[in-house]
Amino acid sequence: MLITEIAKKAKVSPATVSRAINQPQIVAPDSLARVRQVMEQHNYVPAPLHRRRGPKPRTSDQRRIGVWFVGARANNPSHNWFQDQLLHVQSNDTRYRVDLRVLFSSSPDELPASLATEHLDGLIIQGMEPSPACLAKLRDLPHVWFMTRRSSTYPGDYVEPNNDENGRLAADYLVQHGHKAAAVISTDPDYSAVARRVKAFLERAAELKLPVHSILGKSNPGVSYLEVAPVHGESDTLVRTLLATAPRATGLYIPVDHFCGSFFRALREAGKKPGRDFEAILGNYNPTIYHNLDHFPTAIDVNLPTLIRKVVDHLFWRIENRSTAGRIGISVSPTLVPRPNGSEPAGTH
Repeated sequence: MLITEIAKKAKVSPATVSRAINQPQIVAPDSLARVRQVMEQHNYVPAPLHRRRGPKPRTSDQRRIGVWFVGARANNPSHNWFQDQLLHVQSNDTRYRVDLRVLFSSSPDELPASLATEHLDGLIIQGMEPSPACLAKLRDLPHVWFMTRRSSTYPGDYVEPNNDENGRLAADYLVQHGHKAAAVISTDPDYSAVARRVKAFLERAAELKLPVHSILGKSNPGVSYLEVAPVHGESDTLVRTLLATAPRATGLYIPVDHFCGSFFRALREAGKKPGRDFEAILGNYNPTIYHNLDHFPTAIDVNLPTLIRKVVDHLFWRIENRSTAGRIGISVSPTLVPRPNGSEPAGTH
């Protein structure tokens, strides 16, 4: 039986079948189950490992990789999230036991000072997009862009959340929950994740004939979002703008969650209550932020552990296939995180 036939019966791509055979840990569970079911039904047994084409499972040799936070100062505990997530992933799969080095530079025009002495096998780039001059100096070091803020002209491989699906999912949710008018609200409109999620939300809302008010904060060109802290005064301004909208928006889409605590506090101070006056859906799910809110809104999870696995896997692949030409992009679909039952009173939307 050919891989293409398995793919057709399992309703996946041939590449997914290949990964299910050679790298099952990076395949979505539902797809993996369908592939294995078809293989079992047709008594398909893969060829011995040494005769297989495509990527092979790695040995236990440890890779030395770096994560470069571009546009960030060193020794900032808020940048420990990659290590924390990687440790979580490592606890479930020894494949991801890498020797990790965290690097910083305050500007996209400079490489980390310690890069030359780290002797890395590969590099993950996160934060602001490095300048062309910096990228040129990385030509001989396999590297992969991670998460958002990548421009459409970025020349290298990348792994990122699917921001377009995020915005569409939010619009569908608000319509399904009976809202007749909505608002999309965020600070940092220049942040690419915000821009793409807002655009997708507006386009999907227009298809669904849902009126939407765009309430966005001030532009901060050239400022690294890694170093921006939410300002309560800006949330006050956003709330005043929201309360002046007509028709009144009861469904709120907040594409990123770093300022939502301040925003919900400003709404509460204005006398507005969740469930009675509004329902929010967050475009990100950060448990640290979420469980410190004054209520539990529905959220969209970008699936950070899956993203971590994908970027490490792809960096390994690029290390082993550094001469392969072309830019490879990988996106990960988000999932809905419903609010806990009974966390809010029934609304009057």
